[in-house]
Amino acid sequence: MRVIFMGTPDFSVPCLEQLINSRHEVIAVVTQPDRPRNRGVVSACPVKVCAEKHGLKVLQYEKVSREGIDDIRALNPDVIVTAAFGQMLSRDFLAIASHGVINVHASLLPKYRGSSPIQWAVINGEKETGVTIMQTAYKMDSGDIILQKRVAIGVDETAGELFEKLSALGAPALIEALDLIESGKATFTPQNEDEMTYFPMLKKEDGEIDFSMSATDIKHRIQGLTPWPSAYTTCGGKKMKIIKATVENMQGSPKQVLKADKDGLIVACGKDALNIQILQPENGRKMSAKDYLLGHRIAVGEEL
Repeated sequence: MRVIFMGTPDFSVPCLEQLINSRHEVIAVVTQPDRPRNRGVVSACPVKVCAEKHGLKVLQYEKVSREGIDDIRALNPDVIVTAAFGQMLSRDFLAIASHGVINVHASLLPKYRGSSPIQWAVINGEKETGVTIMQTAYKMDSGDIILQKRVAIGVDETAGELFEKLSALGAPALIEALDLIESGKATFTPQNEDEMTYFPMLKKEDGEIDFSMSATDIKHRIQGLTPWPSAYTTCGGKKMKIIKATVENMQGSPKQVLKADKDGLIVACGKDALNIQILQPENGRKMSAKDYLLGHRIAVGEEL
């Protein structure tokens, strides 16, 4: 089939790579405009870099409006594939290709609709997630399901690690779905709206740790917010990112430091306590709590 691929971040790249190596023909890649990235330097997104490496036609739009719709329709695609493209698509756009728009979504729909499904699955302590290949409908993440692939979430797995796992899982699933569509063997199963859950896009301020929560919930939150936007608290009036922590069966007033010595930094929570293992002080590098305490005094009973 003649395919137009639409994506932006690293998550999308394995899907594009596998599509290029499949029997389907990638006739163009649509992505978002170049933006300031590392240290404010304007540069291309990962999908554009991949597309140009393979000599593919690249179209970039701040928003896919009438001009973009006309450009894409003129290419006469059989199907359009989206994977973390980052824009809502109009009804006119969804009607361009004969097989419509197929989306790779990083959750087991209808659960975890929205733009941050990987992070929220970890934050909520889920034991399993997956990818859904679906027919895109106008309402966000509500289209019929073609197939799903499941994967376990590790006890200490971060959102970043799960991101890599689901990205690799989604690529072959996409090709499987396209092959089914081409052969006329694909089934399209409506989502059960009664089982639907939706979670919003995460913001930097969502990283602030609330020590009135249980230590287990905070641990999940730390994992789900790593590497971005990162979980943080304050210490001595400065922001401190918490990168890794474990749960201890200790009690105290939330935010109270229960232990701060060569063996660890333990802070009381609403239930149990958080043993901070790896942290990153403001304007500093990542380090173990033990190394941090060698150069910074934190007294037992102090609050973070």
